[in-house]
Amino acid sequence: MGQHWDAVVVGGGHNGLVAAALLAKEGQRVAVLEARPVVGGAAVTEEPWGPEFKVTALSYVMSLMPDAIVNGLDLARHGYHVYPMGPSYLGLPDGRGLVMGEEPADRYQTAASFSKRDAVALERWDAWMDGIAAVLGPLLTQVPPKLGSKRPSDLLDQLKVAWRLRGLDVAKAADVTRLFTMSVGDLLREWFETDAVQAMMAVNGVIGTWAGPEEPGTAYVMLHHSIGDVGAGSALGQWGYPRGGMGAVADALRSAGESYGVVVRTNAPVERVLTRGGQVTGVALVDGEELETDAVITAVHPTIGFLRHLDAADLPDDFVTALRRWRSRSGTVKVNLALSELPDFTSHPGTNLQPHHTGAIELAHSLDYLETAFQEARSGRAATRPFSDGCIPSTLDPTLCPEGTHVMSLFTQWVPSGWSDDPHPEELEAYADRVVAGYAELAPNLARSVIHRQVIGPYEMEHTYGLIGGNIFHGELSVDQLFHNRPAAGYADFRSPIVGLYQAHSATHGGGGVCGIPGWQAAKAVLADRRQARRPWNRARARSGPPG
Repeated sequence: MGQHWDAVVVGGGHNGLVAAALLAKEGQRVAVLEARPVVGGAAVTEEPWGPEFKVTALSYVMSLMPDAIVNGLDLARHGYHVYPMGPSYLGLPDGRGLVMGEEPADRYQTAASFSKRDAVALERWDAWMDGIAAVLGPLLTQVPPKLGSKRPSDLLDQLKVAWRLRGLDVAKAADVTRLFTMSVGDLLREWFETDAVQAMMAVNGVIGTWAGPEEPGTAYVMLHHSIGDVGAGSALGQWGYPRGGMGAVADALRSAGESYGVVVRTNAPVERVLTRGGQVTGVALVDGEELETDAVITAVHPTIGFLRHLDAADLPDDFVTALRRWRSRSGTVKVNLALSELPDFTSHPGTNLQPHHTGAIELAHSLDYLETAFQEARSGRAATRPFSDGCIPSTLDPTLCPEGTHVMSLFTQWVPSGWSDDPHPEELEAYADRVVAGYAELAPNLARSVIHRQVIGPYEMEHTYGLIGGNIFHGELSVDQLFHNRPAAGYADFRSPIVGLYQAHSATHGGGGVCGIPGWQAAKAVLADRRQARRPWNRARARSGPPG
């Protein structure tokens, strides 16, 4: 074995870097092992067309990172800066467009241009969502309890969750049940009457998800992406563009970690997590090198971290069964564009910089449009008219490209989930053509303004970036894969069945998006266990062996 480390992190994505930096800040000697040449995982800035243009290859916006991480690691000192996104825009083929910002008066006015009834409903909707988010939001940063366990400590954890939910009266409890079980389509039709407003609100219910708007549970996915304060000192509903692209987030986290002594090693793929008697002893690299440690944090997809880096025979049967059932489908395709000018939308003419260029730019005409795209992919063919959640970060961040040009990031859906098994290059290019054509229907100058194009499909997402199934959340955000079931019942406390093996991947609770919450929780679990082990009665118990 090589030198001893207090902790070794497997996977240099943003969650792994958060865990490493927080542990090192507490005086732990930490190594991060990343298989790729760069850190960041899905949060990476690339230069596919040369150094002039920088694109965020996969993850494309920042949100949900608590101040406890941003301020706790002093990320601003390491170059972290986020530009808040502008209003969301949704155009329609008939030449109309919906621009939805954060200000209530603006939201009312733009909705009223489609329907005064929807404008009034939008005010009630915002208040309703705020009320639910105020109760459920803090649960994002709470360690899920082991529901059903009769151990006194687990019963106490369950009571703590019940206490947090004390803000739910009978009506709100019913609303929460509806959010967890309803489709976002059914929910929105109860509130709004126009296609444009329904589609705009539905986007958060299907983004990155193997489900159309008519799928039960997508109402919660919408809430997850719209959640407010999580009780960690920051309101997390605002999205933004990191200066320098998403890779700058990873760079800031790496810099912060290294300032505390973290050793980051790239081109260092892990072969095995080493164990003895149900306890971690170290990590073996593909080249045969071994690092000795009694604490390993796995920040890679759980299929990789548990079913490839360990023998299934070393894990409990129920845990292995849960992971083999874990659904990580997606059907997403990332299309990155370099543009010679901004889109000239028919509804909001002009290539000069305007507010609607600075936020999300949706290609989603109606609930039926979204559902049709998903059903085509479910039946085995790429969407004829794809859905896209687009943005142009260069409108706020001039470091990404030469003056007068722009980069446009399109997170699109859906292609068949099986496309993660094979590259499908020709079909992907044809699919990307349809995405561009869809936007050109709204902004006729777009197609001719494309200078460069990059298309990243599910196969590359899985085999290059380690996102099994091409799923950016490391697992679907369906109701049965949330909270105490994420990633497996009884193992949602960021620990695992192996003593000393902790979980910081996005398939844990709080994961999904560039938030750092899983890494933060994993680091807290390591430190808590270290403090527990130092207590005199626990040391005496360890010397005398386990009871019984």
